[in-house]
Amino acid sequence: MNPRNDQSRPVVTSYVEAPTNTVTANGVTFVYRELGPKGGIPVVFFVHLAATLDYWDPKIVDAIATDRHVITFDQRGVGASTGEVPDSIEAMADDAYAFITALGFDKIDVFSFSLGGMIAQALIAAHPDLVRKLVLTGTGPKGGKDIDKVAGMTYRDILKATLTRSDPREFLFFNRDATGKRAAKAYVQRTTGSHTEVRDAPMKVKGFQTQLKAIKKWGRGAPHDLSKLTQSTLIANGDHDRMVPSVLSEDMHRRIKDSELIIYPDSGHGGVFQYHREFAPVAAAFLSR
Repeated sequence: MNPRNDQSRPVVTSYVEAPTNTVTANGVTFVYRELGPKGGIPVVFFVHLAATLDYWDPKIVDAIATDRHVITFDQRGVGASTGEVPDSIEAMADDAYAFITALGFDKIDVFSFSLGGMIAQALIAAHPDLVRKLVLTGTGPKGGKDIDKVAGMTYRDILKATLTRSDPREFLFFNRDATGKRAAKAYVQRTTGSHTEVRDAPMKVKGFQTQLKAIKKWGRGAPHDLSKLTQSTLIANGDHDRMVPSVLSEDMHRRIKDSELIIYPDSGHGGVFQYHREFAPVAAAFLSR
């Protein structure tokens, strides 16, 4: 059942308690969760490589859902959503548009991380009037230098994680110093096994590999003209992002008029998760302006 119009339900503001729903569009059954007060423009979350609904940091989701209607979803072929993962970022954006319109929205705000930020940019390029406000974290522009090297780094860090029986995100998202290791353990704990309703299906290996190929294409593609992007935009990253180089956040800031940029010190790809206490209220305030 889709509870969007059921006003008798209490407002859920904790991501770990958010119900899991489905909606079908273009032959794909998308799995999604929603929380926060209904009404107005929703904030749709676009997640990272190899991630499902269960991978969002509740510290950030909950801060935004205090005052806003938040929606997280699995792209086609990811988690419990049906179909096969597309081999291009643009096709992923088409799926996202189908999902959003199937829920009945013609205007959204976007919170995105990593691969999700690439999909969000492609979505805006195709549908410039759909998005009002945009948060881009740990991501980069189409044609961005060294984005096409993500696959090699990802496989190397997965091997390191396997050898140490660790979560790959500890290597991919965080610095390997004492501070980074502590932040990594805390983040993984917050995003592992905490959902109280129902767990999502795991990411399939084939779909993960297809996502990596799509990211490589994005990195080697012709750049978008980001000067045409008129949305209010907040960009954030760590100062030592090995996956999507931090200089690309600065590049997007220069090219997107009136955008805001936050670079957190001594942190990597997951800088916004390491600094969630500082970042979450800033992101929530930006989206509520």
